[in-house]
Amino acid sequence: MARGAFDAEGFFAVLDGHRISRGLTWRQVAKESEVSASTLTRMAQGKRPDVDSLASLLAWSSESADSFMVVEDGGRKTNDSLATVTAQFRKDPRLPPEAKAAIEATVKALYEQFATTKKAK
Repeated sequence: MARGAFDAEGFFAVLDGHRISRGLTWRQVAKESEVSASTLTRMAQGKRPDVDSLASLLAWSSESADSFMVVEDGGRKTNDSLATVTAQFRKDPRLPPEAKAAIEATVKALYEQFATTKKAK
């Protein structure tokens, strides 16, 4: 039976990206998402949110919990994380085309540097 976990650290990093892109403070995020500021502080310290806070933050960010599920072998339940990330930057209307291309090239280079492939036994 597969065992899963929630990547709270990754979720917090994505929330921070939403916060930055919207030009908000963490207090404003707390108010807009109807989650206590102390919950966000605990999350910044590596703690997991309670289920109601998680639901509120997922709704505020328009993210899916599936994106942060990690399966037993350490892999994520995503088909192609590199494609997903680059697509997000490509569709951001606040970024000019040259910025999109630069971010995409940087992300791809980092991915290639740090991604590991499983070798057949």
